[in-house]
Amino acid sequence: MNTGKRQKQRKVLLMGKSGAGKSSMRSIVFSNYVAKDVRRLGATIDVEHSNIKFMGNLMLNLWDCGGQDGFVENYLTHQREHVFGSVAVLIFVFDVESREFQADVISYSEIIRALQECSPTAKVFCLIHKMDLVQARLRLQLFEERSEYIRSASEGFKDTVEFFPTSIWDQSLYKAWTQIIYFLIPNAATIETLLQQLAEVIDARELILYERTTCLMVTHVTRGLEAQNPFTDRFERISSILKTHKQSMAKHTGIPAGSANFAEMQIKTGRFMFFITRLTENTNLAASIPPSEQVFNAARINILLARPRFAELDIASRPKQQAFAQGAGMAESAESVGEDAKRQLESAS
Repeated sequence: MNTGKRQKQRKVLLMGKSGAGKSSMRSIVFSNYVAKDVRRLGATIDVEHSNIKFMGNLMLNLWDCGGQDGFVENYLTHQREHVFGSVAVLIFVFDVESREFQADVISYSEIIRALQECSPTAKVFCLIHKMDLVQARLRLQLFEERSEYIRSASEGFKDTVEFFPTSIWDQSLYKAWTQIIYFLIPNAATIETLLQQLAEVIDARELILYERTTCLMVTHVTRGLEAQNPFTDRFERISSILKTHKQSMAKHTGIPAGSANFAEMQIKTGRFMFFITRLTENTNLAASIPPSEQVFNAARINILLARPRFAELDIASRPKQQAFAQGAGMAESAESVGEDAKRQLESAS
């Protein structure tokens, strides 16, 4: 990635009542914790600042704010402009089993008013957390009821606030944070355009772009019949699998989980072929393609040739929208690669 570009900083507030699970989810998403290990985390005192590098040149300035009443009162009075000024995103976490839900919403509405005063263009995400504690048959109804009640207290953000049910014990946490991160990446549309062009060149049924450190999905392209895939949470499931694999590698090699990575993973069946490989310094690319060795080998070569174009897409750059195959120097089709595809790939590597 081009590290010479100036980093884009985005201020993100992570707020909610004490014990709602804010620090736990932050540690799982960004610090490679597993769910069972977050029990040893203590309560957040005042504000914990984290500068998190994402996708090369996007720096998340994450403020994990303690939720005790005394701290919240201080944020709203003495530190109002300091805390709520220049905010790009507010993530507010509600404990679904809180016995003081109405009081939690009143506190939320006071925070929303401060945000509207100091950062009126901010985006608000509400995570209704610990959904695993609710009986499965009651989850959807309870989530919808809580969401509507919170929306009514969202003041000027009521038409744009987004809600997600989450738990640290399943892929719902990755689904929510994927949407949050997607909102923060300013050139996501450009990445999607190039990904779409790449998918057409290699005849991919689906391409999924993952950030390497966090394993969060950045974006994806789905083509043809794959749009009917009934497993709508498949992207987040892969995130969870990748994260678990990184933790396993760290455990057996002694490498920190944040640095543990793999070169490539392949799955070949009679119905489809699938592989995950490195695309850039900061991303992995997952590809689902038809069950053909020629298409498979051509896809790997073309992804190899496409890497420089994607590497240009740091947060600050605006590459020209030229024909992707021409710009990356791709092979014209799977058939043009032919029987010598493997030899070309080995020499290119």
